[in-house]
Parts: sequence; structure tokens; C-alpha cells
Amino acid sequence: MQPTRNRPFQSIAIASGKGGVGKTNVAVNLSVALARLGRNVMLFDADLGLANADLMLGLRPTKTLHDLVAGRVENLEDVLLPGPDGLLLVPSASGIGSMANLTPAEHLGLIRAFSSYDKPLDILVVDTAAGVHDSVTSFCKAVQQVFVVVCDEPASLTDAYALIKVLHQEHGVRRFRIICNMLRDIESGQRLMRKLSAVCASYLPDVVLETAAMIPMDEKLRLAVQKRQPVVSLYPGSPAGRVFNDLARRIDAARGGATDVGGIGFFVERLLQGA
Repeated sequence: MQPTRNRPFQSIAIASGKGGVGKTNVAVNLSVALARLGRNVMLFDADLGLANADLMLGLRPTKTLHDLVAGRVENLEDVLLPGPDGLLLVPSASGIGSMANLTPAEHLGLIRAFSSYDKPLDILVVDTAAGVHDSVTSFCKAVQQVFVVVCDEPASLTDAYALIKVLHQEHGVRRFRIICNMLRDIESGQRLMRKLSAVCASYLPDVVLETAAMIPMDEKLRLAVQKRQPVVSLYPGSPAGRVFNDLARRIDAARGGATDVGGIGFFVERLLQGA
């Protein structure tokens, strides 16, 4: 791939109001689909404490962000893992409570580690933790686009609304792209969007919701998870694979209209403002 320093840069967060809606699966497959388009893509597993993007990619990290925060390594490049199609994964730590409760100094250290990365980068995908923790809101404020993953169950809808409400009222995020996941059929996804749109229109009239993707229940997706590989790599022609690839193409097309060419510095600057 050619250097991309002067290309527009995009940063996106994949978030959800609750766990169990397939958020990390979405983040992993979307990242790989973007990398398959020939873009320089970094996936940041920002579920600090309960990270599992490496498992879904079939990778085995020897160093994680925990080593960076603890000072055992100095640079972000020391923990980066190469994934499918040139994807770079920033693995976080799993089952380490301190990573989910970083001190302000540790948070700033993390920001500095990202700011030191100077390789070409087109797209940064941040897989946040589920819920409305401080780390989630920090990352969602710092990116250019927030994608919220929901599925067709009442708790998912309620918690997605709660996340949107907090991000909008307390942090000024106004536009959200909704990914409806694990759908029985397209009609259930449309109903889900109507419900979420209706409650936002009633209580958060300034919020703008956009349907980003409707991902169906797919046996091939389940098989890919079992094999610890992305469905877009194993079964790109499957129903879910086609949706991920279509979403990646639309994100990439929109990247051409972006005005920022500052790369990851744009993301770091906004993280610093939030910190």
C-alpha cells in the first residue's frame, strides 16, 4: 500500500448500550472489510478490561495496552498486532480490572502513546466497552462518527437510548449511525429503527439518527466466530458478509469528503480536550 499521509482520515467508534449485541463482532468485521479495500486501518480494542477482539481475529498478543500503561513497553508500535489484510490491532487487556479504571495520568499516557504513532493511517476504528462508562464517552467524543449497535430486544433498545441520551446531553454528540444486528428479517430491523427514532424525536429532538446497516442472523457468521476468523474473510458472500462489505464501501466513499488530513493526531487532540 502506498503512503496515505495526505489522504483524508476517518475515526469511528463502535458502541452499544449493553453487552451481548455483537458489538465487537461488528467492529472486527467492519475493520477487516475496510482493510480489504486497501486502506490502512487500525482497530483499537478499547474495551479496557474485557477485551476480546484478538480472539475474534485468531490472534495471540504477547503485549497489550496494559504493558504500555504499566511502562513495560514505551511505544504503541510495541503492542500492535498485524491482522488479516494488513489490519493493525491495538489489543487491550482482558480480565484486568485496573485497565477499566485508568487514572487520569494513565489515560494521558495512553493518549501520548497514540500521538507518537506516525505511520500512514486512513481509518481508526475504536471498539468501545458496552454502556456509558467514562472511557466510552471519552472515545465517542474524540471520534468523527459514532455507530451504535442494537438488536431486536427491549433491553438493547432501552440501553441504546440511554447511551445516545448521555452522549448528546452531557457531551454534545448529535449524530448517530445505527447498526441493527442479529435480525430475523428486514422488517424487524425497520421496526427497531422506528421505535428508536420515535423516542429520540420525543425526548431528544436535536439528535439525528441514520440507519447504517441491518445485519441478519447468519449461520456463516456463527461458524466464523467458532473458527476465530472474520466472516468477511471466510464467507464474504454470506448475507452478513455482504452487509459488512457494503457498509465498508460506503464509509470509504464518504472518507473522500472528509476535511481532516491530520491522521491519528486529530483523534488524540480531541481525546486530550476531553481529558
